[in-house]
Amino acid sequence: MIHAVRPLLADFLSTLVFLTIATVTGQARLAVIAAVATGVVQLVLQLARGRPVDAMLWFSVLLTLMLGSVTIALHDPRFIMVKPSLIHAALGAVMLRRGWLARYLPAHAASVLPPALVIGAGRAWAALMFGLAAANLVIALTLPLWVWAWFISVGAIGAKFVLFLGQYVLFRRVARRTTQRDHVVALTA
Repeated sequence: MIHAVRPLLADFLSTLVFLTIATVTGQARLAVIAAVATGVVQLVLQLARGRPVDAMLWFSVLLTLMLGSVTIALHDPRFIMVKPSLIHAALGAVMLRRGWLARYLPAHAASVLPPALVIGAGRAWAALMFGLAAANLVIALTLPLWVWAWFISVGAIGAKFVLFLGQYVLFRRVARRTTQRDHVVALTA
């Protein structure tokens, strides 16, 4: 699970830094500068370590630089608040690829879960990402910063957690039933 959460946190780190500083200080400009610096530091650290830079990190850093610059120039934090919508939409597009979720499953689960279930779960994740992108866009452009801060830190993360938990329970039940059925068939053969 940590393997799957770490890249997501890396993708949203600059947004979380922006959120934290904006909430604590009320200074949108300071929060944007810190978010941009965080994104650049992430990129430099990856390059300095000789690790490949994931496409989502490039995308996130470029969005942070672009939207952060516009936010500072126009004195409007809504530009940087739109960034999670763009990232969620990009993730949703990637998650539309058939069977993407299978590579994140443990070997045993992948061997016992019906492929249609795994594909359906992947599509559910894509739908959630597109839904979060749309909700964030509406909230970022129409509501105050504190509402957006609540949504991005509690609402969006909570929605992902609920889907993950529901998927985990469903996959576990189906895997158990399949394993028990296969065991009964093996005993009667």
